[in-house]
Amino acid sequence: MLMDDLKKIIHGNHHLLINNNPLIIFKRPQFQLLYQELDSIIQTLSNIHHHHHHYHPDELEKVIDLKKRFKDVVEEAQDSIDLFLSALHFRYGRLSRMSAVFKTSLDLFLSSLHFRNRGLSSRSDVLKTSLDLNKILKSIESIKVELNTINIGNMKIDSSSRIDQVKSRQSVAAGTSYTRNPLGIKKQSEDIVVGLDRDAEIIRDKLFEDTKQLCVVSIVGMGGQGKTTLATKLFNDPFLKYHFHIRAWATVSQTYVKRDLLIQILTSIGVQDDLEKDDDSKLREKLHKKLMGRRYLIVIDDIWSIEDWDELKMFFPNDNTSSRILLTSRLNEVALHVKPHGCVHSLPSLTEEESWELLKQKVFHGNECPEWLIEPGRQIARKCYGLPLSVVVMAGVLAEEPMNKDLWENIACSYIVGDQKGCLESLALSYHHLPDHLRECFLYLGGFPEDFKFKVERLTWLWVAEGFIEEDGNRSLEDTAKAYLMDLINRNLVIVERRNVMGDVKACKLHDLVRELCLQKAKEEEFFLKIDSPTSSSQLLGGITYEQRRIFMSQPVRILNIPHSPTPTTRSLLCFHENLFSSVFIARSFVLLRVLNMDDCPLHVFPQGLALLVHLRYLAIRFFGEFPKSICNLWSLETLILRKSPFGSMRLPHSIIDLVNLRHLWGNSLLCFSYIEKPMNLHSISKMMFEYGGGNVQKCFPNIRKLVLHGERYFQTHTKYLELLPYLENLKLRDPELGYGHIAFPVTLKKLSLRGCASPWIHMSMIQLLPNLEVLKLQGGFFKKGTGRDFFKTGTGREWDACEQQFPQLKFLMLNHFDIKQWKAASTSFPCLKQLSVSYCKHLEEIPFEIGEIITLELIEIEDCSNSVVESVKRIQQEQQDVGNDELKITIDGMDLSLYLSQSAGSESE
Repeated sequence: MLMDDLKKIIHGNHHLLINNNPLIIFKRPQFQLLYQELDSIIQTLSNIHHHHHHYHPDELEKVIDLKKRFKDVVEEAQDSIDLFLSALHFRYGRLSRMSAVFKTSLDLFLSSLHFRNRGLSSRSDVLKTSLDLNKILKSIESIKVELNTINIGNMKIDSSSRIDQVKSRQSVAAGTSYTRNPLGIKKQSEDIVVGLDRDAEIIRDKLFEDTKQLCVVSIVGMGGQGKTTLATKLFNDPFLKYHFHIRAWATVSQTYVKRDLLIQILTSIGVQDDLEKDDDSKLREKLHKKLMGRRYLIVIDDIWSIEDWDELKMFFPNDNTSSRILLTSRLNEVALHVKPHGCVHSLPSLTEEESWELLKQKVFHGNECPEWLIEPGRQIARKCYGLPLSVVVMAGVLAEEPMNKDLWENIACSYIVGDQKGCLESLALSYHHLPDHLRECFLYLGGFPEDFKFKVERLTWLWVAEGFIEEDGNRSLEDTAKAYLMDLINRNLVIVERRNVMGDVKACKLHDLVRELCLQKAKEEEFFLKIDSPTSSSQLLGGITYEQRRIFMSQPVRILNIPHSPTPTTRSLLCFHENLFSSVFIARSFVLLRVLNMDDCPLHVFPQGLALLVHLRYLAIRFFGEFPKSICNLWSLETLILRKSPFGSMRLPHSIIDLVNLRHLWGNSLLCFSYIEKPMNLHSISKMMFEYGGGNVQKCFPNIRKLVLHGERYFQTHTKYLELLPYLENLKLRDPELGYGHIAFPVTLKKLSLRGCASPWIHMSMIQLLPNLEVLKLQGGFFKKGTGRDFFKTGTGREWDACEQQFPQLKFLMLNHFDIKQWKAASTSFPCLKQLSVSYCKHLEEIPFEIGEIITLELIEIEDCSNSVVESVKRIQQEQQDVGNDELKITIDGMDLSLYLSQSAGSESE
């Protein structure tokens, strides 16, 4: 990140204030020298890393010490330069033209800012327009000299060598190596389950027992033993889906909050209301109303306390409907308290054979294990002592290392599990095998609350803002960040929580033992400060050291006064609870912040002091009222997330164009742009529209990749420019007031969603010509007969004839509330289709029989459609089974087709 900032300053492509300031121009030679010296050391350290196996251990210890010193001096350089830039911004930039009252109040507390340690005067002002890098350059020179004294054998390191000189380690297993299959053909690792079939059968029988009373079934086992995996397997069992009218899932954990659990359950059963505005009694009333009289299954995962259960049990009505609660816990006494004479199933450990089978599947993904690895592999599996999490994590280590016998034998001898402490030791082994570029990304996850569901998009934006992501050719930083995350998933350190229809990971989470490892290592390395108990400002400040760079807050903190010295080196402040801060406190104590996450902290008045935080790259806030114009002073901002209360539209000021580094603009309200006179660098925008017809998408957002465009009077003016966007991959068009009119799409498009269509069928022909389109969603609208000559046989009114069309790459097709009556298609119309979803299409007569003949088709989902549609998919499945295709899955209203038909037959017989 420092190197990137230096390049911008040196080449004059930073903020206009920075480019033209005489102080910057005067210092540019020194910035250039600093950049060159840093680059030299980075290259030397890279060479040492790739030749490390040639070094004597004593030499490597020296390198570790020098790396730590280098990191410290880089952070000092970054802080000094950023404080210098902040001072320039305050003294000469837009803030200097603010109102006299506000400027005077800022001057009062800025004058009291003091910089400590790092050899600077204890009473020197933080924001000063002088900068001396000589001490930093001397420190760097000293490190460089010491690095150049380190030898490989008798050969001195050549600091000009490049990283790509050594591409991979050589196998030493008797000259034999093994190459795994490419990632693209691996089975998704979360689908692999071993050793739970018998347990699932026992618990399933208990859930089906013929008793009308509400019963609780408990699964008990140590951390990492597979309790949640077993509960998930049962929750998704098709017979349980059929048997219970309602199924819901909630995770309790050690930090139980009654309100959060109520919202979890209501969301899980499909309640779409704005639950955040309801108080606890209203939430409980809604849940009771939903469950009363219905046969329900509720999974309560990871409960730790008897008291928690005594409060939870009051939520669930016992009205003799044969409802069940499935509970998981590490504590046997909790399960016995819940149901003293009920079913408490203690989860057994895996057998040695089951452990070996799980290890093989996770490492080789269905391929044979090479013979020379079987013995050390069995030894590793045996030493996991039947704990599935240990097996899975060890498989993640083995899968990412060279396949050689010596390495496997060394790993087999290096750890032992046996209990939770031993499991953490095996997890620590996987951490030490992480490459350097993944370690910070991994540790960062431990700062979030327990059982936190990471949205992949938000997580990658945070990693980029924190500076964890290295440039990788022409690939975007966000794409590189996603590759890092996939690496952690493939190492089985991160669990996939949710995938989209294309199989891409949308949300993920940490196992609680993995999170414990993150917290342990983060504490050892002073990576972040975590505040997870209610505290006051004095307690908070007592825990923040001068060197602390990241703070995660999971509990309320009240800070109204600031009678303390500041902590300007803190770079990240992430709050996951309502906290009461003063804007003066944030601006004064955290002047160098890069990341500020406060979208759980509602702001009734936007803090003007945030305008000082010009190094912010990521800002997520929740506030009342209009868009805060002072945000447009934050020239470094890359990601801006706005949660507005109440919902509605939000008018963006003209000065939004000053945010030249902004790539992601996201919010829960409709974002209204006025006329934009110069291009912005935005890559993704949610829910936007142009006011007064000003600008067009091609001129304003030439780099856009993801866009949600809402309808308004000038909608057609903008859509005609869509085909000129060279990077657009994901497009959603919403509710045009006057229809779609003339429209053309860029060939780069991969995902297209149209809502509220009122467009000629000729547009479907344009869509089918898109060579890269993989996802098409048509919602709440209709196509109509076009005027003039239709060059493609696409349909007339409510008929869609796709027989002569081909969507060459389409994998997912959704028709939702789509006003269509007849649909004709050939098996060649959708040659790559994997999933078809048809819901609430009341007038549709049938699904084309030829759809079933598509060889790639895996799933047809039908919801709330006519009986004739059900009959048509019934015929499709029968025909496919007759020709030996048992892989095609069809669901009706969330149930497998066979279960749906048997239920319907049972209802008719009654």
